[in-house]
Amino acid sequence: MLPKRSEFFALLAAHSERVLASTNALLRLITSLGVSKDDVAALVEEVNMNEASADQIKKDMLAMLHKAFVTPLNRDQVYALTLELDGVVNAVQDVAQSVAIYHVSEATAASRELASMAVDACTRLNRAINSLKDKERSEETVNLCVEIERIEEKADAVMQGAIKTLFENEGDEDAALLAIRMRQFYSRQEKVLARCKESAQIIEGILIANS
Repeated sequence: MLPKRSEFFALLAAHSERVLASTNALLRLITSLGVSKDDVAALVEEVNMNEASADQIKKDMLAMLHKAFVTPLNRDQVYALTLELDGVVNAVQDVAQSVAIYHVSEATAASRELASMAVDACTRLNRAINSLKDKERSEETVNLCVEIERIEEKADAVMQGAIKTLFENEGDEDAALLAIRMRQFYSRQEKVLARCKESAQIIEGILIANS
């Protein structure tokens, strides 16, 4: 059987829901640092489970694109959006795994702010994808994409400010090593926002192609 129009949008929506769930788990993980090691471990696993679920949705979408003669949206754009959503979840998983890699034992104000921004961006991304099927909501969809791009710009400024602060404060060798580790950690957090921005730009391209 050929896939129905609704099935494409349902899979995109399901994918974006896994993206949002993973960033919500990451925010809770960040805020648990220095509070509960058990919660951190459980939340890392929650992120991993969301990544595995998102990966299966990606495979289902790619299989559907392969067998469909006609798609409700440009095939290449749907393919690109699917891969970009997968990239967001992978970036979230990288942050979660980086907690152990970079020995991040406590949350900083910047790490909490970046995690919160990721949730804000992914909330809008989920809404944008859910409204994508309705041409009457195209203005709403565009506005959500613009908001995502603005959040990413603010996140980049937060990251740069946090990194600058790390290296402005002189300290011993341990302090220098901590600064290097946190720079990498912040960079991975900001990458989540960057992938959200790229997803938003693909959605804008889809709207233009279907206007």
